[in-house]
Amino acid sequence: MEEPTYDPNRPMPTIKVVYSYKLTNCPGKTIVGLRVEFLPNGSTPPHRHGGASVSAYVVDGTLLNKMNDDPMKVIQAGGSWYEAPGCHHRISDNASPTKPATLMAVLILDSEVYEREGMGALIQIDEKYRRI
Repeated sequence: MEEPTYDPNRPMPTIKVVYSYKLTNCPGKTIVGLRVEFLPNGSTPPHRHGGASVSAYVVDGTLLNKMNDDPMKVIQAGGSWYEAPGCHHRISDNASPTKPATLMAVLILDSEVYEREGMGALIQIDEKYRRI
C-alpha cells in the first residue's frame, strides 16, 4: 500500500481525555488516557507527543501508522504500538473511506508539563499544519 500524504481536507479525529492520574509510584509523572475516534477517511496531521511515552491500542477499525522514518504499518483492531518520547508520528489515518476507527492512547508524561499545558502537552502538530 502506498503511503498517503496528509490532506487537510480529510476529517480530523475527535480526541477526548477519558482519565488522568498522578502516578504515586513514579513521583512527578501523570498517566493520561485518550480516546481517539476517526470518522471514515479521517486523518491526523503529522505530530509529536513531546516528552510523553505513548502506547496505543486499536479498539475497532483499521489505521495506517508511520513513526519517524520506519515503514508505514496497517494496524487492525486488537493491534497496538509504542511511541518513545520525541517520536515523529508522520501518518495516523483511518484506512477506511467508509467505516470509523477508534483507538485508545495511554501517555505518561511529567505532571508539571501536563498541569501547565493541558492538551498542548499531549499532542504537538507539526508547524506546517497548525493553522488547519
